[in-house]
Amino acid sequence: MINHVAKITESISWIGVNDRQKHRFENLWPLDRGMAYNSYVIIDEKIAVLDTVERCFLEDYLEKLNEVLAGRPVDYLVINHMEPDHTGILREMTERYPDMQLVGNKKTFQFMDNFYCVNSNRLEVKEGDELDLGSRKLTFSMMPMVHWPEVMVTYDQKEQVLFSADAFGSFGALDGGLFDSDFDIPREFESEMRRYYSNIVGKYGAQVQRALKKLSALEIQTICPLHGPVWRSQIPYLLDLYDRWSRLEGEPGVVIVYGSMYGHTAKMAERIARGLRENGVAEVKLFDASKTHLSYMLQEIWKYDGLIIGSCAYNNAVFPPVADLLSKLEHWGVKNRIVGAFGNYTWSGGGLKGILATFEKLKLDPVGPNVEAQSCMHIEEEVLIDELAVNMAKAILEKVN
Repeated sequence: MINHVAKITESISWIGVNDRQKHRFENLWPLDRGMAYNSYVIIDEKIAVLDTVERCFLEDYLEKLNEVLAGRPVDYLVINHMEPDHTGILREMTERYPDMQLVGNKKTFQFMDNFYCVNSNRLEVKEGDELDLGSRKLTFSMMPMVHWPEVMVTYDQKEQVLFSADAFGSFGALDGGLFDSDFDIPREFESEMRRYYSNIVGKYGAQVQRALKKLSALEIQTICPLHGPVWRSQIPYLLDLYDRWSRLEGEPGVVIVYGSMYGHTAKMAERIARGLRENGVAEVKLFDASKTHLSYMLQEIWKYDGLIIGSCAYNNAVFPPVADLLSKLEHWGVKNRIVGAFGNYTWSGGGLKGILATFEKLKLDPVGPNVEAQSCMHIEEEVLIDELAVNMAKAILEKVN
């Protein structure tokens, strides 16, 4: 079923698609609620299309584009981001509109040559360059590593619209809406926005901070990202989220992640969770790393101040699903978290040691005690587990106060 064209302003239309077929974005992240791929058209004396969609939506996309064009050709295709979910029909666009100019920066065209080998008219732009469409000018600003090296954003000076590439995006199809005002954003989208940010953009917090500083000089009435809702009524809320997420500023609460083969490490995790609540921590999220996809655990870690990780020993090392999480935390450079560690072993250990090694690399000092039981919890470990819960709760509540 073809999604309808939607007007953002009288001159700017959304011609994106909602994908409810794909199981995993980038073949990694579960898409329980689907995904929106956004593309936009500006109708002026000259016509500019801003980004496209994945190749599998070619027919639906071209039908919507034709509806908006009403027989006119495309003069410019602005490529804010070269990732294939936004450039999948690039070759077909150049064949259909042979006089169209592709607008991008130096790295855009380097990536384009590697992906598509497209021979076409090219207009290379740099920071601050302008493109005159007639009654309006588009300006371009480079946003490298938010989240690819070639990323740029486009700003329509006349209507103060920012086309923001993957910045401010979200997992989730749009379900008949388009604008932020169409949704209860905190309930319907915030967690998927945070999951998108933490898993896709999260490594690049410093670059996001630089981008936010650059964007603060603009008057912005509308933000048009490449995924998720179009923003116009809650822009300060959106910018505040990105500011806090890019600084890894947490909220009061604790995430517990554990890996357990026969349930003994799981019992330790359950006891910690109970202890945290008994000591005043209202938000406690408990995850079995073997059952929960990494992306959901990471988005909660991005939300809360506290993180406790536990692992049984597995071949003298960390249990593999927990090791995957530790690797992600290390690679992403997670910081500003109050951490704790526990584990379980039967002969030579390795689980707790691996967790602590990651915390050391991240320069995160555990609140302690670091608890490791042999085969299962005994009275001695129960006392230490309770102490760990008390110390974590105290640290979380002190941060609030």
